[in-house]
Amino acid sequence: MLSPYIHSFALFFSLLNPFLMSIYMIGMIRNTEAKIFNKALIQGSLLAFFVFLMFAWGGEAIFTRYLNVRFESFQIFGGIIFLVIGYRYVFQGADTIGAIRGAPEHLAGTVAMPFMIGPGTISAAIVTGMDVGMTKTAVVMVVTLSLTCIILILMKFMHDHLRYKHAKYIDYYFDIVGRLSALLIGTIAVDMIVTGTVNIIQSGV
Repeated sequence: MLSPYIHSFALFFSLLNPFLMSIYMIGMIRNTEAKIFNKALIQGSLLAFFVFLMFAWGGEAIFTRYLNVRFESFQIFGGIIFLVIGYRYVFQGADTIGAIRGAPEHLAGTVAMPFMIGPGTISAAIVTGMDVGMTKTAVVMVVTLSLTCIILILMKFMHDHLRYKHAKYIDYYFDIVGRLSALLIGTIAVDMIVTGTVNIIQSGV
């Protein structure tokens, strides 16, 4: 009976992936006070929750019927965003995210998109809404987003308290793992673009 819940949770958690998220949010983790970072993270999660809930309820019809656009176009655009992030991270390192984040009052929106709200998580919200219904989807999203926030807040706490004693090793870790993760982000981005393009071609546009 718990199988649909477990499957949906695993899907969302693997897409959000707070461990990978901590790598390409390192610019924000380094340059933002804990109180501001935690507040922005919680606000961004709430924003992501309501967006996921909306797409779980409306499905692909939100794109085709109300926005009058193709979901594949959203996939391609989302892929381009992550491709830019991955490209800048590979060649400029973790500090490139600091250039993207903007003013502190805008951090919640930056956390929510593109780190939480993206083509992958929105697609998962649509599929989960169709599979388990709105109430169960909401429960899965609350659990997943709460766990993601807790892990990221703990990582921020550990970073702030360990960076002075082990700053060199932390920098090595984030730089090497971050650049490797950026290659994965770029690969996923290209796959999003290719998938969206192929689906448009197959639909006979």
